[in-house]
Amino acid sequence: MKIYLRILQYARPYADFLPLYMVYTVLNIFFGIANFAMLVPLLNVLFDTTHTMEVPTALPAFSFTLEYIKEVFNFYFSHVLAAEGRLGALAFACGVVVLSVLLSNLFRYLSLRILARVRARVIRTLRADLYQHVTTLQLGYFSQERKGDLMSRFTNDVQEVENSVVNTVTAVLQEPLKIIAYFAVLFAMSVKLTLFTLVLLPISGGLISGVAKRLKRQAQQSQSTLGTMLSVIDEMLGGVRVIKAFNAEGYMQEKFREQNDLYARTARRIDNTRDLASPFSEFAGVSVVAGLLYYGGTLVLGGQSDLSASVFITYIILFSQVLVPAKALSSAFSNIQRGLVAGERVLRVIDTAPTIQDQPNAAILPSFQHQIELRDVQFGYGEQSVLQDINLTIGKGKTVALVGPSGGGKSTLADLLPRFYDVTGGRILIDGHDVRDVTIHSLRDQMGIVTQESILFNDTIFNNIRFNTQATEAEVIEAAKIANAHDFITATANGYQTVIGDRGARLSGGQRQRLSIARAILRNPPILILDEATSALDTESEKLVQEALTRLMQSRTSLVIAHRLSTVQHADEIIVLQNGRIVERGTHQELLQQNAGLYQRLNQLQGSGALV
Repeated sequence: MKIYLRILQYARPYADFLPLYMVYTVLNIFFGIANFAMLVPLLNVLFDTTHTMEVPTALPAFSFTLEYIKEVFNFYFSHVLAAEGRLGALAFACGVVVLSVLLSNLFRYLSLRILARVRARVIRTLRADLYQHVTTLQLGYFSQERKGDLMSRFTNDVQEVENSVVNTVTAVLQEPLKIIAYFAVLFAMSVKLTLFTLVLLPISGGLISGVAKRLKRQAQQSQSTLGTMLSVIDEMLGGVRVIKAFNAEGYMQEKFREQNDLYARTARRIDNTRDLASPFSEFAGVSVVAGLLYYGGTLVLGGQSDLSASVFITYIILFSQVLVPAKALSSAFSNIQRGLVAGERVLRVIDTAPTIQDQPNAAILPSFQHQIELRDVQFGYGEQSVLQDINLTIGKGKTVALVGPSGGGKSTLADLLPRFYDVTGGRILIDGHDVRDVTIHSLRDQMGIVTQESILFNDTIFNNIRFNTQATEAEVIEAAKIANAHDFITATANGYQTVIGDRGARLSGGQRQRLSIARAILRNPPILILDEATSALDTESEKLVQEALTRLMQSRTSLVIAHRLSTVQHADEIIVLQNGRIVERGTHQELLQQNAGLYQRLNQLQGSGALV
């Protein structure tokens, strides 16, 4: 129930729909019951018992009750009966029934139109909240969660919430009102018979609720299995080159088949359980009607009831209509279980608090003027230590390079500057401001980042370079020229308007990297973080881009991560990291002069053609 109420809170901004919806719903119920109230005069005409009717001499005073409608109908019905006879009265009664049915369904349609508008807005808001919140989560969250499972929450889970939760609002709001209204009329017709039915109905209701609980357990397994299956699909799409290179199509097909079969079996069990609820509730309802018919029939036939035969038949028909909203309510209760599981998965993501966020009184970081300082920095993932005792100062306009064996903590150290992760010990200061005390937006606004992996979007080349800026076409072209990308861009089919495919799949690795560099150049930030920025370039492109980056870094503060030592020879300071610690530091020449030093050994290995 808590999850259900949380989801319904998304309808709160649109609560103005409720009064009009309730008016339409009440009118729908009112005219729906009136339809069956018309059966009494119809049966009286057919059974030729109209002479026993009470004939009002004048129209009654208006009141919003079924008794008022009954008296008005009897007034006109008696006049038609007197003037037109039984056939005329029958035609009149049939016409009134048709009009009542028309009005009942008209108001039902109007109520559904209102609910459809609210349902679309609720789902739109829920999906928007989910997307907005996911974009605020720290990088560590995405390394722990399966991408396919997150996609499942955006798509299948949100859709399931709409189908199984939001769509049941009609049943939750409307069907109880119908049941109350029907029972009010039934009590007015016969208290004894209605009390008899109230003894039988809870028995069937208890059995149906047991089916619903079983459905919820199965739904939890189903949603989890679907997330795993989507993860397998995502892995296949992302690693299709490796799969084909290793002839692993069969292996991946078998992996998918296992998850697909498991999901199919779970879905089949859910469908079997859900499909059981409707026929079971119908059987239980008909059993109650049969018991009522027998009990009431014995009273009527034995002369122990004050109900006439026509009124008793109408009572039975009215009671049978109670089963319609009762069945709808039980079906909605069964269907809602799967939606509640999906809603819980969606809300679990929304409720995940970002570990990297602005402090309550975070300030705007002023324009960078002096230096970046890492003071006694420690960092680790859980209990695993990655960086220890890092002390480093990067003056404005200086270039500092991070080198060392893979896994030494170079990329992790660079990720700490823009607060992709927060230090677990020590401080990072920019002009004396702790990066945790300023807003994330103002911090990252002064940084340009080129990652080791070229992250591009399925858009045009122009939009990928211009990404999140207001740059003109001339500025985009100039940035592309500096990054040595202009020539290959103009050689494509549509130039800067060429769509590059998912993650830039239509471009080579070197071309993707040059677009990433052009994007960073265009942003023109005071602080540059280059994580293997030239790693994917051929020799000629690397030389041209390195020259452009060197010119660009002359007036900017740069942190460069490199495996190729030749690209950082002119850095103002080179920091050698090993096992999360600074083991050497100095200029290129100073480090080469250290006998048996790690930097000298790496330089000799690269000079001899070995890989680092």
